[in-house]
Amino acid sequence: MTVRPTTPAQAIAELRAGNERFVSGTAKHPNQDADHRAALARTQTPFAVIFGCSDSRLAAEIIFDQGLGDLFVVRTAGHTAGAGVLGSIEYAVTILNTPLVVVLGHNSCGAVRAACDAVATGDTPSGFLGTVVDAVVPSVQHAMSQQVHDVDEIVDIHTQRTVGQLVRLSDKLAKAVTEGRCAVVGMSYQLSDGKARLLTPAS
Repeated sequence: MTVRPTTPAQAIAELRAGNERFVSGTAKHPNQDADHRAALARTQTPFAVIFGCSDSRLAAEIIFDQGLGDLFVVRTAGHTAGAGVLGSIEYAVTILNTPLVVVLGHNSCGAVRAACDAVATGDTPSGFLGTVVDAVVPSVQHAMSQQVHDVDEIVDIHTQRTVGQLVRLSDKLAKAVTEGRCAVVGMSYQLSDGKARLLTPAS
């Protein structure tokens, strides 16, 4: 990539183009050479924040065929948002002027499956794992109230609800979205074929 996307639409287009290259086996592996690494030593201008699940199969730079300095990546199990996540996203959007935030979910998500089990049995895992599960449970309950019980469909609902949660909880992010400087979208990654599909229009 030679020209950094500066608008939400351009950023989405670049991610989708990179994912198409990854899926088709024609990845370019851009911006990974020594000269580019050296050029980034003093500054960074990532064009997208990827807030995704910590799943080991969900490496953002690989599945979107990007390189050093292109993506600002924040990951937690089940892409659950806390103060550290919100602060990290606010930094990218307000300080680095990143024009796009993507909440990236994926099929067969273990955190969502665990939350479904907790709702079904009333038994939450102990320790901090229980904190992760508790954060996903409201999405599971919302999905089931809509008669949605398939785990992958619940993942999509959880992803879309996380999009709304980020904008609702962060005044700085909401301001950037209102002013058109940034968009927040949800995407769903399919583990088997490698495709990332857009779930929500730009917020």
